[in-house]
Amino acid sequence: MNLALRPFAAGDLGDLYAYHSRPEVVRYLYWEPCDRAQAREALERRMGQTALDAQGQSLVLAIELRALRRVIGEVRLHWLHQGYRQGEIGFVFNPDFQGRGLATEAAAATLQLGFDGLDLHRIIGRCDVRNHASARVMERLGMRREAHFVHNEIFKGEWGEELWYGILEHEWLERERNAGYDGERRAER
Repeated sequence: MNLALRPFAAGDLGDLYAYHSRPEVVRYLYWEPCDRAQAREALERRMGQTALDAQGQSLVLAIELRALRRVIGEVRLHWLHQGYRQGEIGFVFNPDFQGRGLATEAAAATLQLGFDGLDLHRIIGRCDVRNHASARVMERLGMRREAHFVHNEIFKGEWGEELWYGILEHEWLERERNAGYDGERRAER
């Protein structure tokens, strides 16, 4: 694995600011580009989201590129419903590192955590219909497009459209078997 997924730390401020401050990164997110003080607040929130003990909580992990020892994005696993074993993934990535399969690698590890660590039955992911990169990541993960909501909310001053993707635990396990994982991470070749 080229990446390490780990809790955010105080020293990650510069890296987090490097992508949270970019308009092209937050274009499809619920916040605007941030200044350094806002990035510090975002980092503090993320540093507190390190465990999933109950429904409604989110685990947010920094995506560190091992070779550079630099945070290049983040993944989120949100526990939607304990009884129904439902979760949601999300990811934000520094565009300087897009197009290398790293977002797919990080999101796959997050799905694995949800299915193995939380014993989830179903995990969803959502994105703005214009966010083709995120949609492609979810499709590469084997997630199926389940819905296309038209004008489902006012987003940044205009009606938005959203795609919902989903994958079931048994579908993920089948995908892993077909990819040669046999329950463990693929052996280094």
